Amino acid sequence: MRIGAIELKSKWILAPMAGVSEMPFRRLAFRYGAGLCPTELVSSEGLVRASARTLRYLRRDEEAERPFAVQIFGGNPDSMARAAVVAKEHGADIIDINMGCPVPKVFKSGAGCALMADPARAAEIVRRIREATGLPVTAKIRSGLDSKRINCVEVGLALQEAGCVAIALHPRTRAQGYSGRADWSLIRELKEALEIPVIGNGDVKTVADAHRMLEETGCDAVMIGRGALGNPWLFRQLQGGPPPTPEERHRVVLEHFEDHVAFREDPRAAVRTFRNHIGWYSRGLVGAANFRARAMELETVDEVRRALDEFFSTALPDPRFHGQSEDDGIDYRTAYG
Repeated sequence: MRIGAIELKSKWILAPMAGVSEMPFRRLAFRYGAGLCPTELVSSEGLVRASARTLRYLRRDEEAERPFAVQIFGGNPDSMARAAVVAKEHGADIIDINMGCPVPKVFKSGAGCALMADPARAAEIVRRIREATGLPVTAKIRSGLDSKRINCVEVGLALQEAGCVAIALHPRTRAQGYSGRADWSLIRELKEALEIPVIGNGDVKTVADAHRMLEETGCDAVMIGRGALGNPWLFRQLQGGPPPTPEERHRVVLEHFEDHVAFREDPRAAVRTFRNHIGWYSRGLVGAANFRARAMELETVDEVRRALDEFFSTALPDPRFHGQSEDDGIDYRTAYG
């Protein structure tokens, strides 16, 4: 799998997810076999203004995170090009454009999924970034705005003509948000229409799902969001490796928490933002529901350390667990933006 001239070590890609695709978790995903781990969406306006809060999203592990892909969002071609230059100055090897975020605040600004309604402007953004940075430019798109406006192939062709080197398709409409089922047939349609690599995304929760997507759509790579939450080992399993042992899970959860605290810098804020990770990591283990309820009340770093030690040092897989479901008591959508 190549992104322009950059060769990825695998065709399994971590999806950009808010509050998840930060340096600590990207580093874990790379360790266990992900070929690419883009940042969560970063505001182009924030980068242009050199906002300290926005620039924090560009912090990375220079040794572990190779290649380094930065996903930016915005609707103004000039600002997007300038923001891409800032990202390049901070080490970006690939610029990814978010054209799929359905959140009203992003959409109303002309960014995210709003670009699906304006293929010419979307293509102009790709051209401007490519000319300004010389870096490979990719995009993440949706199927369209709603069921009556499915135009992912039209947009994909326009982006390819503008110089985009790969496109990830999440085949849900903006109207769907994250509900319903992803229409994988659209991934196949896009793959058949384009010459550049197509990355499939949507409803990949297990190893079997990922391989089935490859087989059914012919896509070049698979982008995994929800299936990777609390499960960086999925990337190892996708390449035939084993699931984590209880001891490995315990060690890695603690490592992730310590890295998360260091990354966030504010310990109490880090505790609050790591609660969701605790829920995801505990999925499928005996006693997970009670542990998640307890975790939501943790307030200090020491409390979290003790709780993680107590639970994960003895936690065993729950034989009744058969994969993620919509009613398993875990909030996944906080990662979707």
